[in-house]
Amino acid sequence: MQVFKFGGASVKDAEAVINVANVLKQVHKDSRICVVISAMGKTTNALEELTNAFFYHTGNPSLILDGIKKFHFDICNQLFSSTTHSIYQDLENTFVELHWSIEDEPTHPYDFEYDQIISIGEVLSTKIVSAYLNSVNVNNTWIDARGLIQTDNTYRDAIVDFDLTESLLKKSVIPRFNQTPIIITQGFIGGTSENFTTTLGREGSDYTASIIAYCLNAESVTIWKDVPGVLNADPKWFNHTKKIEELSYQDAIELTYYGATVIHPKTIKPLQNKNIPLYVKSFLQPEQTGTVIKQSDARLNIPSYIFKMNQVLISIQPKDFSFIAENNLSFIFEVFSKHHVKINLMQLSAISFSVCCDHDQTKINSLVEELKTTFKVLYNSNLELMTVRYYTTDTISSLTKNKIILLEQRSRFTVQMVMQNEIEI
Repeated sequence: MQVFKFGGASVKDAEAVINVANVLKQVHKDSRICVVISAMGKTTNALEELTNAFFYHTGNPSLILDGIKKFHFDICNQLFSSTTHSIYQDLENTFVELHWSIEDEPTHPYDFEYDQIISIGEVLSTKIVSAYLNSVNVNNTWIDARGLIQTDNTYRDAIVDFDLTESLLKKSVIPRFNQTPIIITQGFIGGTSENFTTTLGREGSDYTASIIAYCLNAESVTIWKDVPGVLNADPKWFNHTKKIEELSYQDAIELTYYGATVIHPKTIKPLQNKNIPLYVKSFLQPEQTGTVIKQSDARLNIPSYIFKMNQVLISIQPKDFSFIAENNLSFIFEVFSKHHVKINLMQLSAISFSVCCDHDQTKINSLVEELKTTFKVLYNSNLELMTVRYYTTDTISSLTKNKIILLEQRSRFTVQMVMQNEIEI
């Protein structure tokens, strides 16, 4: 059994959905495949806009919902020859439930409401893809991941109960393979014991594929992307990127931890635990080899570049200029955990503790306010965090030209710099 994952770009429109069918026809042959699918195109962004309009009154929820609905039905109109197909009623029912959830004022915290609304993107996309595949004789069964991936109640970044999830997957998925060779399910989402929906963190569909592979002892996982494999840099920032043919689990974990967006950071560990190889391949050229991530002692022989934009650098100091001690750090980390703010880089001096984080304004504002009750807090925003794995002096010099370096950290293999353009100072 194999696990495939198709992201939002691979199902962004009707043509892309047709291509998914062609890929499956080309590669599945007689094997059993569990296919994990993300929301279509920019649907998650649109649903975030809907969530904010509902919760913070930043827009008209009904108009935003109408746009999301039109987008999905337009795709259906191109995929299906008749509007009498059952998919239309199925989607209509899903949108009615979503409309009901935003009719009244919010009654739960933002993160809870976020997960209930955002998760609909994956539900919609998988229903459309599953229906289309069946219509072109790619026989499959649709399964709701919220009844399979069991988590705690940490909304927007839920922790998976692997034992319960494994039991549910084996009980639900394996018998379905006796009916059809392909199972379609959602990435990114899970469910709690109270039947509330949770999400696994932004771009968490890779992690879902990894969880399923681990629990069902899959032969391999393949993540289908619009790039030929894992590249040593994001093509958005570099004109001349190189494909990495093979990565060790360790290097892959390091790259994803530092922010490489090609794979979700939590994806690698479950696969490493069972020595399951991960392939990153192009859905535009499925016959190409892509990149394989596996157990290996091989070390990367080319630098890899990772840029994280919209960063904030927070400097935390005791108000009385005493030393930052272990008890201070314990409290600081507790506050970061409470506000669900992840640290991308940290540095400690005698009287200051500096951290670089994604600038999620809602989280950062509440975090800073709480820290200010005990500490003096300063911060800079609109920064970028550059990470170079297996760096050289020449590459660092060229990448930091016309930049002000606010914080730097080097190890034997990795350099990280928090930077700002000179003109912004």
